[in-house]
Amino acid sequence: MARQLTITQRLALINKWKNPPGPSEQLRLERAERMVKSAVNRHGPFRGLNIMVAAKGSYPNKTNVRGDSDVDIMVKLNDQCHTDGAAAWWFGEQADAGTWTRTRLREEVYAALTNHFGRVDADHNIAFYVPEVVGSRPSIDVVPCFKWVTYDFSAPGGQYVGSVVYGRNRKRIINWPEYQLANGRTKNTNTNLRYKFVVRVLKNVENDLATEGVIKALPSYFSECLIYNVPNSLFLAGDFDDAVRASLEEVYRQLTRTWAGPQRMVEPNGIKKVFGEGQKWTEKDARELIEGAWYYLGYGG
Repeated sequence: MARQLTITQRLALINKWKNPPGPSEQLRLERAERMVKSAVNRHGPFRGLNIMVAAKGSYPNKTNVRGDSDVDIMVKLNDQCHTDGAAAWWFGEQADAGTWTRTRLREEVYAALTNHFGRVDADHNIAFYVPEVVGSRPSIDVVPCFKWVTYDFSAPGGQYVGSVVYGRNRKRIINWPEYQLANGRTKNTNTNLRYKFVVRVLKNVENDLATEGVIKALPSYFSECLIYNVPNSLFLAGDFDDAVRASLEEVYRQLTRTWAGPQRMVEPNGIKKVFGEGQKWTEKDARELIEGAWYYLGYGG
């Protein structure tokens, strides 16, 4: 069991965690993004293509914490549209049979990175890992991906646009970073900036609990997913400490609701379910995290 903070200790940490990393850390993160853009722009085979380089995840969403200060950057080829369902014949496998196959895209991104950075770790299933340069920039996970479209008559414009990455194990992962960014900003505005504050608190608590061996280490995005499902009104009642307490209570209530509670929870993109096939976490992980956070922050035994 983890140690339990006193009220004074908890309030001091909550006050410390209210804000994201400071200006110097922000500059390091921005430098990493610029360097990847430069690597792609200078790579000959990419010239003339509709290719986007952008940070995704906690950095652009302003939910990053010092313990998770690496940068996730996608290199997305928009010239080919990947999809499935009724439109798959036209856009999915046919697109991958063209000049820019998933294998070639991965090879060219790796070449661009090694030409620019030198040492790059290509042994991971999804991302290329560029090691940190202490005092200059953090480590970088670079993800080569294609534009992905899901056609849905209920969606604005009849489609959802995201990205798809194909791992070395040949499995695909579909992400919706633009919707995550937009929805997070809206929810943060509607909660007087408390949504992202509570996310950062839970991320910091998760780091502490994992360090102490109370729970296994979990992706930082998991905390963001859980807190996104808290109704806006619960963030606004009382002070910051009340917002954290109410959020943990609500997440646990949803996790332990007997009738399809966890299955209703969605990621911040508003499209993908929090729990299900392909996720790196389970409902059990969520319950252990919330229970551990509740005890660690001194809200109860």
